[in-house]
Amino acid sequence: MRWRLTLSGVAASPSFLPAGFIWPDRLSSENEFFSMGDSRLFAVLPKTPQKEAMVPMARIDYPQASIDPSASGLVPMVVEQTARGERSFDIYSRLLKERIIFLVGPVEDHMANLVVAQLLFLEAENPDKDIHLYINSPGGSVTAGMSIYDTMQFIKPDVSTMCIGQACSMGAFLLTAGAQGKRFATPNSRVMIHQPSGGAQGQASDIHIQAQEILKIRHRLNELMAHHSGRPVSDIERDTERDHFLSADEAKEYGLVDDVMSHRQALQK
Repeated sequence: MRWRLTLSGVAASPSFLPAGFIWPDRLSSENEFFSMGDSRLFAVLPKTPQKEAMVPMARIDYPQASIDPSASGLVPMVVEQTARGERSFDIYSRLLKERIIFLVGPVEDHMANLVVAQLLFLEAENPDKDIHLYINSPGGSVTAGMSIYDTMQFIKPDVSTMCIGQACSMGAFLLTAGAQGKRFATPNSRVMIHQPSGGAQGQASDIHIQAQEILKIRHRLNELMAHHSGRPVSDIERDTERDHFLSADEAKEYGLVDDVMSHRQALQK
């Protein structure tokens, strides 16, 4: 990182510098501000390369300047030419025009609300055209996931599901809930099913209420997964007792997906 110092006529040391730092009597455009690598050391130097002209350096702990695109929420933009000129979309909004929705990351209320809103919008736009839901999720909240599930069953268009990366827990449940014959997984994706988990605290009676509730939820999830996979409820109960991992081919054999897709041409058949 390189800073150009444009101050001039400064006679006193700035207040942010530590005691003992020597500040030049005058600064002009002939001076520059440098940082020395990761140590975050800064110095005022003349433009000339003479070493004896260097002044003592001060350590100033500024935040690191490196940028993590995922942490900052940066999303690629797509520019589209229209009759009215150029129009910019973030990549997910552009894919939404192609009726593609991404369910990525933990399933929680905010994300579920966005997915539900997109499903309802695409139904209103064209109730007879399929919607494509791409899933890469470690799972998450049961109630948030059930809001997506109920909307998938409620709307008129078929919702085709595709596992990319992983579909675990509630992610696997939503993958299986796609329209029959339109549930897919990529060859190296992973699927994991298990029973719901949670915790409770408080009085014994409150803990008992929460325990009864999670047992009801587990039974309901097992019934629905049995319905969509074509397997007996007893099989689902047995296999979800602990984490049960499946490859794409194993998920197909189990009935969680209908086919494994390695090329788009196979998907379009």
